[in-house]
Amino acid sequence: MNAVDLIVEDDAWNQLDGKTVLAETAIAAAQCEIEDIHPGVVAVLLTGDEAVAQLNKSFRSKEGPTNVLSFPAGEHADNHLGDIALAWGVVAREAAEKQISVDDHLRHLIVHGFLHLQGYDHQDDDEAEQMEDLERRALARLGISDPYAE
Repeated sequence: MNAVDLIVEDDAWNQLDGKTVLAETAIAAAQCEIEDIHPGVVAVLLTGDEAVAQLNKSFRSKEGPTNVLSFPAGEHADNHLGDIALAWGVVAREAAEKQISVDDHLRHLIVHGFLHLQGYDHQDDDEAEQMEDLERRALARLGISDPYAE
């Protein structure tokens, strides 16, 4: 099992009740779909658009905020799997656009970020299909509809 260390850096996230449980259940659901699980503590940073934009520029050379970023820990990190950073403004706007709850969108993005920490990616169509399938199955465990359905 992977432990969750939730860090709330932006007060906007405080309007969301049960943040720790949301993060823990999302990661637990994703773990159920992975055969070779890499253990360790996952730090989930709930921050703002500006902070994520800075991370996005520093680590990906991309301008502006994104919804979620994942940072796998190095191979010598003692019991630390990696970090997942989420931007309140982007997450809330996307949830509104998709007409879903912020809770459900947050859990989807945490599942997505956790899969990246487990070594999954979506650089090509085959990888994307495999990762999206894992996300769908994990979210179904949580009673969340397929986020990739047309």
